[in-house]
Amino acid sequence: MFRRKIEHYFEEWKNDKEHKPIVVKGVRQCGKTSSVLDFAHRNYKKVVYLDFREHPEYKAFFTANLSVATIILRITAALPEAEIEENNTCFVFDEIQDCPQARSALKYFHLDGRYDVMCTGSLLGVHGYKQKTRNDDDEFSIPVGFEHIVEMYPMDFEEWLWANGIQPPHIEYLKDCLKAEIPVDIAIHHRFRELLHQYVIVGGMPESVKTFLSTGLIGKVLTVQRRIVDEYKADMIKYASSQDKSHIRECFESIPSQLAREYKKFTFSAIRKNGRGRDYVGSLQWIEDAGIIRRCYNLNITELPLDGNRVNSEFKVYMADIGLLVCQLENGTQSDILNGNLLGYKGAIFENLMADVLGKMGRHLYYFHKDGGIELDYVIRWKGKCTPLECKSTTGDAKSMKTVLAHPEKYHVEQAIKLGDYNIGRIGALLILPLYMCFLLTDD
Repeated sequence: MFRRKIEHYFEEWKNDKEHKPIVVKGVRQCGKTSSVLDFAHRNYKKVVYLDFREHPEYKAFFTANLSVATIILRITAALPEAEIEENNTCFVFDEIQDCPQARSALKYFHLDGRYDVMCTGSLLGVHGYKQKTRNDDDEFSIPVGFEHIVEMYPMDFEEWLWANGIQPPHIEYLKDCLKAEIPVDIAIHHRFRELLHQYVIVGGMPESVKTFLSTGLIGKVLTVQRRIVDEYKADMIKYASSQDKSHIRECFESIPSQLAREYKKFTFSAIRKNGRGRDYVGSLQWIEDAGIIRRCYNLNITELPLDGNRVNSEFKVYMADIGLLVCQLENGTQSDILNGNLLGYKGAIFENLMADVLGKMGRHLYYFHKDGGIELDYVIRWKGKCTPLECKSTTGDAKSMKTVLAHPEKYHVEQAIKLGDYNIGRIGALLILPLYMCFLLTDD
């Protein structure tokens, strides 16, 4: 069991005397179920676990009368081993998107107040796209105001560091180096650099991480990752409406090739010859709602607030987990990465790594591109200011960054960060950081 940041969130939730049933949503296989069950077993005397995907017959517990007493009566009749004790029991509803009535029942569990409920859902954002085929799915309501929703991501880079034995003093040391803008000790620098290269290949899916740490074999990791990707494709067939199935898969399978282009703006015509946005826009939204991808929007100006200046029709699309991008690239890419070459696919690996790290921090993603050659990989709010980020190799020139910094009256930028295979340094308003420090760029 890996240490996950969501554990702290669960503790705050439980300690809130007015807490509501909690729904943990996120992409499939990001560790939701294991984190919820681990917390429940450590904090409650009794745990009642219902997996609606593995046991669809459990849906019968939530038909017609949704009173808590009736639901418990049905559960204990069918599962005599279930132990339920008032004020000491946590119900865990797994894959709750497969039982909408159970989600409706959260209102009554909250009003009843004797039991806590923790839920997981892998496709809550997209389940409504599925055509209804069963009468018992026809009528249900989302319990607005009676549930607390929190999003969980695959393991982020810091959680990957924890899994590899990196201790809090090591992280604090990096923070101190960043604050003082002094180089990281060379031995520590090399270790974090090595861990970053491994993370690019393995990513943050817990099963991939477990496989790598237990075997050290990239081939076995790839097998796990490619199975996960195949399961995502199977979900597209299972949950999408029939008219969307092929379009969703075409959108998804075009992502690596779209990122391999010089200018990585997502274009619908690249999915299929003469493809049009109106044919694919809903399909792309489906994949995003499922948590598989992240959009990075172009800005019309480098100025806060970033969301207010985004161009909704111009965006790039990245995989939410870097490992699930790399596993779709040609064999041999993993070896190049381990040898320190992150420049393959015209910088796509570099950029998707940044999208992974920033996205799992909860940041929305933005970039800046203007005709005439100005392009900034990412733009974030940092220390209260609009701050461009550039991902470059050791020899990267960052011409766009220099241009932007040289004209603050035009671009409204006073500081910028260049990330790459470096140690810490500074050139005027340009802060230079090793790429593994990106996770420390919090908006504090």
